[in-house]
Amino acid sequence: QVQLVESGGGLVQAGGSLRLSCTASERTFNSYPMGWFRQAPGKEREFVAAIGLSSVSTVYTDSVKGRFTVSRDSANNTLYLQMSSLKPEDTAVYYCAAGRSRLYIGQSQRDYGSWGQGTQVTVSL
Repeated sequence: QVQLVESGGGLVQAGGSLRLSCTASERTFNSYPMGWFRQAPGKEREFVAAIGLSSVSTVYTDSVKGRFTVSRDSANNTLYLQMSSLKPEDTAVYYCAAGRSRLYIGQSQRDYGSWGQGTQVTVSL
């Protein structure tokens, strides 16, 4: 499993922006599709966005489409989630994860085998 560390979370006002980062400890990061999930207290962890080995192969859940952008920088072993037009409903702990199959960009937790520790995003009114 690849070691993943998220960063960039914090408190932001509604309508604002944040960029989350997920850094891998080794270059094997570049061999996996990568996903972002989020979980609010008392709620099930949900899929947010994912990206394949190609930077143009991306998938988003409908609630963030047009507001969030997922990207990756292979040279720096880093995954990003650029979040704009943030809403209070976006408040959650955000997790990055490495996929189990290099050929499938999954939207289920079971499609991912390595997880970061999470970073808190809070969007105020």
